[in-house]
Amino acid sequence: MLTKRKSRSVAAILAFAGTLTISGLHKFYLGQPLWGVLYVLLSWTPIPKVASAIEGVWYLAQDEEAFDQNFNQGKSVVRSVHSGSNQVGAVADALRELDALRQDGLISEYEFEQKRRQLLDQIS
Repeated sequence: MLTKRKSRSVAAILAFAGTLTISGLHKFYLGQPLWGVLYVLLSWTPIPKVASAIEGVWYLAQDEEAFDQNFNQGKSVVRSVHSGSNQVGAVADALRELDALRQDGLISEYEFEQKRRQLLDQIS
């Protein structure tokens, strides 16, 4: 099952919220449920609150590419191009690459269709 791209700012907000409320929500958001459970189990100590604050700063200190590498399986968002024709060309190239991956059996039909729709939505 494919998951949505995780936002660096949402992860940082959840991490900072963990210093005041239930710690570990950011871990669940980032797809690390075992760490999230550990944070909840240790919530009676100050350890997860301090760790949440440190991780919140760490998420904000990272640039988008580093965050994507760590928490989005290295997949970054296709950046929008100012020129419409350049954007259409970039999307067309990305679709060709996706089709090649699908034909090679590296991604499923479902994954191909999901990514294709995301790319086509960028044009509109």
